[in-house]
Amino acid sequence: MNVNLSDGESSMSKGGKQSSDIFDIDRLRMIVELMEEHELSEVDLQQGDEKIKLNRGSAAPVYMPSAAAPASAPVAAPAAAAAATPAASANTITIDAPMIGTFYSRANPESEPFVKVGQRVTEDTIVCIVEAMKVFNEIPAECSGTVVEILVNDQQPVDFGKPMFRIDPNA
Repeated sequence: MNVNLSDGESSMSKGGKQSSDIFDIDRLRMIVELMEEHELSEVDLQQGDEKIKLNRGSAAPVYMPSAAAPASAPVAAPAAAAAATPAASANTITIDAPMIGTFYSRANPESEPFVKVGQRVTEDTIVCIVEAMKVFNEIPAECSGTVVEILVNDQQPVDFGKPMFRIDPNA
């Protein structure tokens, strides 16, 4: 659930006084408390040209690269992830998250998972869905082999380049 506050809306501080600075630290603390109380995961605030987005429930900060980000930046993330587990990936390849979002292992809660450990996949096999900005993106395997490990839990956030599946192309 998102809550948007903009210039035209009333902005009251704890004491009931009108506050002109939407980014006041006491006001931000109050908003975080309200987010927790009402189980909100995200709040967008805007005052004039200044904007702030508050997220809660994510273990790591979410980074959204701008359109002007250099093309070489995304390449570093998968390389770092592969270097972190060299022994586990010696004979396997990974299917990495193509974007920041939420991982879903099944189409809906009543469905079977798209893939299971031990299942053979081809380039066109849909292995999961990654939700990004309310868009559900089907992720194909883009390789052939046998699923040897699922590295992400259902409904867990994923970052760009995060390994989601380990595939043995020789099995």
